[in-house]
Amino acid sequence: MITKQFIITADVGLHARPATQLVQQASRYSSEIELKYKEKKVNVKSIMGVMSLGLSNGAEFELIVDGPDEEEAIQGLENLLNKEGIAK
Repeated sequence: MITKQFIITADVGLHARPATQLVQQASRYSSEIELKYKEKKVNVKSIMGVMSLGLSNGAEFELIVDGPDEEEAIQGLENLLNKEGIAK
C-alpha cells in the first residue's frame, strides 16, 4: 500500500474536467485507488465519488493505492496532477 499527500493548486479546485482526467487515469490500473479528504474516502475510479468531495483550491487530500501495480499507479496519478496543474 502506498499513500501520498497532495494539495489542490488549481484556482477552480477539482472541478469536472480535472476530476474526469483523474478518474480516467486511475481506471487504467488494477490497483484499488482511494482519495481521502477529511473523514471521507472515495473510490477514485468513480466520478460521482470524486466530485462529491467538492475539493477546492488549497484542500489537502491523500491518495491511497493498494494492488499489484500500485507503484506505477501512484506515479501516473502524481504525474497527471502535476502536469495539469491540479495538485502538487
